Amino acid sequence: MALEPLSRRTFLRGVGTVMALPMLEAMLPIGALAQAANKTRINRMAFIFVPNGVNIQSWTPAAEGVLQLTPTLQPLKNVRDKISVLSGLAQHNAFALGDGGGDHARSAATWLTGCHPRKTDGADIKAGLSVDQLVASRVGKKTPFESLELGCERGAQSGNCDSGYSCAYSSSISWRGESTPNAHEVDPRAVFERLFGNSDPNETAESRIRRQSMKRSVLDFVLEDANKLKKQLGNKDKNKLDEYFTGVRSIEDRLVRVEKLNSSPSFSGKIPAGIPQDMGEHIRLLCDMMTLAFQADLTRICTMMIANDGSNRSYKDIGVAEGHHDMSHHGGDKYKLAQVAKINKFHMEQVAYFLEKLDSIHEPDGTLLDNSMIVYGAGISDGDQHNHDNLPILLAGGGAGTIKQGMHRRYAQDTPLNNLFLSMLDRMGVHAETIGDSTGRITTLI
Repeated sequence: MALEPLSRRTFLRGVGTVMALPMLEAMLPIGALAQAANKTRINRMAFIFVPNGVNIQSWTPAAEGVLQLTPTLQPLKNVRDKISVLSGLAQHNAFALGDGGGDHARSAATWLTGCHPRKTDGADIKAGLSVDQLVASRVGKKTPFESLELGCERGAQSGNCDSGYSCAYSSSISWRGESTPNAHEVDPRAVFERLFGNSDPNETAESRIRRQSMKRSVLDFVLEDANKLKKQLGNKDKNKLDEYFTGVRSIEDRLVRVEKLNSSPSFSGKIPAGIPQDMGEHIRLLCDMMTLAFQADLTRICTMMIANDGSNRSYKDIGVAEGHHDMSHHGGDKYKLAQVAKINKFHMEQVAYFLEKLDSIHEPDGTLLDNSMIVYGAGISDGDQHNHDNLPILLAGGGAGTIKQGMHRRYAQDTPLNNLFLSMLDRMGVHAETIGDSTGRITTLI
């Protein structure tokens, strides 16, 4: 007699710990039901935002059609057939429209909403519902976390950050309502604890203190439950479970190293203990946790701000001592353009790491990347012009078998970026007639 399949919501339990599992073959229906189940693939979506625009000449492929990688896109060579560059898309409501300065604030606030933000640095902020939160409100109940908001720079929710616009605008791309931006988490340790370290809502304060004082891996607490589960699994599922555990333990080990380095007497910085001094490692840690969150179906919706718009941080590790925002105002200067291109390529290297990681994880119906839609880009095209048309937009992933990739697609000038989002909503099983300033759907992704 065939065994009943495991529930998709099977958890491993331990002291104060409830850990979700990745998709296993043992969770699939048996017999005739399996064939029908495979027609309904889980799809995920993530949006990764970069500030200050890009060196558009180093970004844009010369021709439409089969994607040819430019210098900025070169790090993506291993996943070239699973990405596309989309040119010609715009966020019209990020332009001033009579409001004067403030393009960086409008860039971030409008990127996923398509709504022109109210110019204020007071409490009466107003933008619009973002696409990620529209999806979260419809499908978020299917997962432990409706959505995950991450970033590499802390952002204020008040004060004047850009020509009379509230800091909430320039540091938020995710809005769960027109007056309610979602703050993003920048501390990888806090993200890890939220996802894996303390998921048991019934854990008492005493239990939590005892668990944390043990200084042990979260996996140690669920080991007994994991060993029981393995007895019910085939070899492929055992290997997949080991792969997942290896990913969790790797993140833990890296966090411990970061915290040890940041607590050493030689470190004089003021960043939280869990944030790496190396920005590349900071981004990669957050990307690895997005990957695990998708793999274990903890959430299907993520946003990440690599930096707040208008950020002037330097990138000394790659030879850019000057501030990013300063260099983005290049005025055609070749040196500044080259510095911007270095920063753009550095960011792309981290994105390539994320996409390759997603593509290395196999599910019954493709890789994790095949079953995802990842949008990467900016709300400003050229940082010197502060323009919000012909935005640098990259779409990665197969959308659960619904997107043809490996292309450079050029759309009519000023095609709303929100038209792309409407098409993505359909692929998430969420119907909407409009979002922001959308005028229709993009139908050329297949």
